[in-house]
Amino acid sequence: MAGKSTPMMEQYHALKREAEGCLLFYRMGDFFELFFDDARQAAAILDIALTTRGEHGGEAVPMCGVPAHSAEGYLARLIKAGCRVAIAEQVETPEEAKKRGGSKALVRRDIVRFVTAGTLTEEALLEPRRANMLVAVCELRGTIGIAAVDISTGRMELEECAADRLGAALARLGPSEVVAPEDWDARPTEAIERARQDFASDGGEARLKAVHGVATLDGFGTFTRPMLAAAGGLLAYLDHAGRGTMPLLLPPVARESDSAMAMDEATRASLEILEAQRGGRQGSLIAAIDRCATGAGARQLADDLSAPLTDRGAIEARLALVGWLHADPLLRADLREVLRALPDIGRALGRIVAGRGSPRDLGQVRDGLAEARRIRDHLQGKPDRPALLERLLPAMGGHGALVDLLQRALVPAPPTERQNGGFIAEGYDAALDELRQTSGNARRAIAALEGRYREDTGIAALKIKHNGVLGYFIEVPAKHADALMASDSGFTHRQTMAGAVRFNSLGLHEEAARIAEAGGHALAAEEAHFEDLTAAVIDAREAIAATAAALARLDVAAGNAERAAEGDWCRPEILEDRCLEIAGGRHPVVEQALAKGGERFVANDCRLDDQDRLWLIGGPNMGGKSTFLRQNALIVLLAQAGCFVPAASARIGLVDRLFSRVGASDNLARGRSTFMVEMVETAAILSQATERSFVILDEVGRGTSTYDGLALAWAVVEAVHETNRCRCLFATHYHELSRLAETCEALSLHHVRAREWKGDLVLLHELAEGPADRSYGLAVARLAGVPDAVVARAKSVLDRLEKGRAETGGLAAGLGDLPLFAAASAAEEEQCDTLRERLRELDVDALSPRDALDALYALKQDAASTEP
Repeated sequence: MAGKSTPMMEQYHALKREAEGCLLFYRMGDFFELFFDDARQAAAILDIALTTRGEHGGEAVPMCGVPAHSAEGYLARLIKAGCRVAIAEQVETPEEAKKRGGSKALVRRDIVRFVTAGTLTEEALLEPRRANMLVAVCELRGTIGIAAVDISTGRMELEECAADRLGAALARLGPSEVVAPEDWDARPTEAIERARQDFASDGGEARLKAVHGVATLDGFGTFTRPMLAAAGGLLAYLDHAGRGTMPLLLPPVARESDSAMAMDEATRASLEILEAQRGGRQGSLIAAIDRCATGAGARQLADDLSAPLTDRGAIEARLALVGWLHADPLLRADLREVLRALPDIGRALGRIVAGRGSPRDLGQVRDGLAEARRIRDHLQGKPDRPALLERLLPAMGGHGALVDLLQRALVPAPPTERQNGGFIAEGYDAALDELRQTSGNARRAIAALEGRYREDTGIAALKIKHNGVLGYFIEVPAKHADALMASDSGFTHRQTMAGAVRFNSLGLHEEAARIAEAGGHALAAEEAHFEDLTAAVIDAREAIAATAAALARLDVAAGNAERAAEGDWCRPEILEDRCLEIAGGRHPVVEQALAKGGERFVANDCRLDDQDRLWLIGGPNMGGKSTFLRQNALIVLLAQAGCFVPAASARIGLVDRLFSRVGASDNLARGRSTFMVEMVETAAILSQATERSFVILDEVGRGTSTYDGLALAWAVVEAVHETNRCRCLFATHYHELSRLAETCEALSLHHVRAREWKGDLVLLHELAEGPADRSYGLAVARLAGVPDAVVARAKSVLDRLEKGRAETGGLAAGLGDLPLFAAASAAEEEQCDTLRERLRELDVDALSPRDALDALYALKQDAASTEP
């Protein structure tokens, strides 16, 4: 690479321009090399040596490299670090380059693929129990189109939503990568920008038709223009990433916006559904309930929890299958044992369709389909099968001919690599067997030749060896070499080593040629069979994907039944009424954590209905208020996802939207304080919650002054009660809010119980009716280890404050006769309208200065007299 502009440097820079900001993996022999800034960045992430190679522009060129055979592991680390990688492979051999352009011709290279977070298919790069979603979003006439695909399994969904719901939709999908038009100001901050023309609805429709080979999309569903526009952007990006090779794409499914319970980003984070707030799976809801035997099942469970259903029939169908398996422990155990041994046929199929499949992937498809048929046959013999199982069973069969083909063609345990052959079974192809026999006979002939040469020459140490440079050769110790050097010996000298000399012979050359020819023909024959088998699998891709989906759904049901049996969970009753009746409810994550330490979780009841739909809950910190709020939200979520729930019994009226505002943290990236985050989340609840929603609110107003906080909390409670009229659990430290029970007929007071015993605070974690007698804040401070002197000082300050509150009527003085939220709003509106009418009636031009002044005084007096 010396000099200013070598052909190699010109080729590298041309490819780097095509890489569009990605790190460039530049193939050189057995290594992928990185140069310049790419090398500096990769060396730091991968913790590998940064070296130099030649000069460019008078400066040393930074370089690092990774072995091609182990590149996947390095790619995984780069992708995890947020990088995108362009793979530039050699697209001709050195011999072909020489034949094309002479001895100094540069081997041609081309970018064969872009590796990005959303376009992974390799087993080593994917998390087995987590979907890998690529999402395209765009805006069309005020509506957002969303196209999402997991190319490792081909599942593709299209949907549309209002602009203010995009964040919630992305939070549900949890994409690894997002693409959006480059000229869209409202695009997500993390989105990769693509050309606007890629997001044309007519282009998206045409691309979908071409991918699936159909003249119309009507057979797949009804798709709106925003959906098709997003699909166009997604397919264009996949075409770009695969350099013209499209991955597995199943027919798209239109997702109805109201088919799943709506949850915004804050709610998902607060409830820690798929990820704990501190990061990672540990401590999340899914970690506490996932008992799936397969990675595909775990991915399906995550999807269920991310989008709980709102259709009662669909929920009951899932619950019925869980209940059927829950009632038969022996069947469940046998089924889970078989499922545990199943390969991930969905992802194996994805690699095969994407052109990155291996003989092992074909073997996984074979074994998975064969086991699916066995499971189907076994379950078909069971009585009282639920309706959902009846719908799943047909999809688990129908592959007899393909399974038979793969069983006859492949060895029992096919290898990961196909370059060395050995994966086609003996007896499948007579011609291939003959080639293998010829090759094997030739090897035996070489062994016999070695024995004959030893006998003829009298050199017992003579050996016939093989390496990649010389092929087969005869080797003797140097002290015996002279006898073979003679011109009439029949041996030809090839190489002299330290202590050994190597020769060739006519007989050895002939046998080596027979081995090479037979071996080459055998490899070519196996490669042809591999292509035929791959084509057969690709032709059946939709049916195979349906089998994979059916197995995943069955695994989820069996796993949910296992978790229910393990934790003594109950089947919830799903109703159309606006009720929430939970007896003995528990928090699944907290209960599991306590059990590990040998502690027992204190269960609590929750009963909400139209006459008692808003619970105001007081009590000390650490008393269990937040846990109680969250556990009821999680029970609702689990029930509508089709799972049994941690309770003695549960009757749940369908919830259309779930809101959780429990705790908040600074969002410095958006310039928001804790209190600002709290208010933004509260505003979303007040503007979006319907009468069928379920809301949990914890300590609204605590992030500002006492008076401001109380006033906001008071107004929020009234608004939820009067305007939203939804089921709500509202935890607070403001005792003054208990006055609202006098005016809000559907509000009731509750508290978490605590007692002081011999100066120590005992938290009972039990919920009781009525207001809290006090907050026990000082006792909690003592529990937390605050020095006694500070607690004592706080006690004296508290005594003084409480004395002043008793004398003045406290913070809530004067609130007893305050009209309700709706009435107050109407009164203010009426007052505002009266003043506006009087102003309209004034003829300003006809007023003298004295008349104008009198009118102004009159208006001011009226405004003062109507103030609340």
